[in-house]
Amino acid sequence: MLNKRIHHSIILTTFLLTAGAIGPVAGENPVPSTGTAPAHSNSFDFSDVEGIAKTLSTQTYTADTGGLPEYLRLLDYDQYRDIRYKREKSLWLEEKLPFQLQFFHRGFLFKDRVKLNLIEGGTARPIDFARDYFDYGKNQFPEQMPSDMGLAGFRILYPLLKNPQFDDIAVFQGASYFRGVGLGQAYGLSARGLALDTGMSKAEEFPVFKEFWIEKPVPESTFLTVYALLDSPSATGAYRFIIRPEVDLVMDVKAHLYLRQGVERFGVAPLTSMFFHGENSDRFFDDFRPEVHDSDGLLIGMRNGEWVWRPLNNPSKLRTSVFQGNDIVGFGLIQRDRNFENYQDLEAMYHQRPSVWVETLGTWGKGSVYLIEIPIDAEKYDNIVAFWSPDKATSAGQEQTFDYRLHFQLNNSLQPAIGRTLATRIGGSGTDVLISSKRKFVVDFDGEALRGLSSQARVEAVLSASSGKISNTVVHKNLMTGSWRLMFDFEPDPDKDPVDLRAHLKANNQVLTETWIHQWNKP
Repeated sequence: MLNKRIHHSIILTTFLLTAGAIGPVAGENPVPSTGTAPAHSNSFDFSDVEGIAKTLSTQTYTADTGGLPEYLRLLDYDQYRDIRYKREKSLWLEEKLPFQLQFFHRGFLFKDRVKLNLIEGGTARPIDFARDYFDYGKNQFPEQMPSDMGLAGFRILYPLLKNPQFDDIAVFQGASYFRGVGLGQAYGLSARGLALDTGMSKAEEFPVFKEFWIEKPVPESTFLTVYALLDSPSATGAYRFIIRPEVDLVMDVKAHLYLRQGVERFGVAPLTSMFFHGENSDRFFDDFRPEVHDSDGLLIGMRNGEWVWRPLNNPSKLRTSVFQGNDIVGFGLIQRDRNFENYQDLEAMYHQRPSVWVETLGTWGKGSVYLIEIPIDAEKYDNIVAFWSPDKATSAGQEQTFDYRLHFQLNNSLQPAIGRTLATRIGGSGTDVLISSKRKFVVDFDGEALRGLSSQARVEAVLSASSGKISNTVVHKNLMTGSWRLMFDFEPDPDKDPVDLRAHLKANNQVLTETWIHQWNKP
């Protein structure tokens, strides 16, 4: 589904899954083309990108939106979508390499000039724009376009089914946004290079990947290496992506960041998703589909063994949740519900949109996972952001390095073996007569250990609320499904808002499930 995604009060330049075509690789002059570091004649690698980023951090930030004619700058959504690549021009198609590249045209929201380079034999050479590789549809553009116009990003293709048909596996387009998919998946949430001052009262800063270097694969390659240069008013960064197409796409990411100035909220490994409505929504949406979302929860894994599940929501007002932890094993925005019946959307295919799990590599230290939820009135907006932020304050001249692994997956293989939250449902309290001033919560947990318990097992709920009163708590086995259900009534304090609710199940002092956390707000 092709969507414009708008985040907070600022338009996000996330990519549309339209396409451009590749231009020819330029002559033999090696670059980096930013001009911020000396060119190397051979053995271009990550250290070169680090040198460029470090040098760039000592200079004043300037956006590169030059060279874009007005007729491209003023394109609307449909006009931009009508610019299509010629598939037969894919880079490496004729060489029958295991990967192919296609490139995106500038225009519409994608006004930044993104410089692309090909690394071959250790030498980096620029990939130039060429008009002849695009099908412009109904658009009427001049025959001559600026030769230095550059491109807006690129997509990577790979034969996931091991047949001649190459499939999309990743797209890098718009600011520092990128997406990935594995076998049987449909594009959904986005990853980002860096989030700066997200969800604050002041304007968010959107770093951009202004230049990429892509290593040409050999015929037997099972991975593709991409280097990226990030730039923004507050920071620069050198990134390395090692992209491994498997049943679940995996990306190993190294980010070396250089601060131009201190940042109040420094977001590492950010994920951006959409939640319009779901089974836990307690306000009405006039929609034939039961649920509409790219992700339905935030999952956090702690090194002390605790796992936290936080259902997502489309709140009535902006809200920020902070989950502190000395050291995390990972976090992710997860789409647990894979049942088509719960979405009924044959175009968006929400049941096939991947979860993204951020596996931390090495020790990240003290910090917190932030969850930003923004009110939206349509599914075209990305309103969910999650990232990790260090406790240590940032300052000008500071360097930080983070290593992590991104998993784009349909299954739950990286999630805890203990009981998982299946669903959160909320409604009015009462039986014969509904009491709207109280809320009834129904939380379902499932897992192999839980299913093995007899319905007579003494399973208890450890349940708390930051304010208000909890009553009528019931825990019992669902004989229809084999899962376990927690039910309780909640009476809010009219003077306290929001309210944090926490729960997990235990038996004989043994924790059986992850910790369910819900933030309740007044309607």
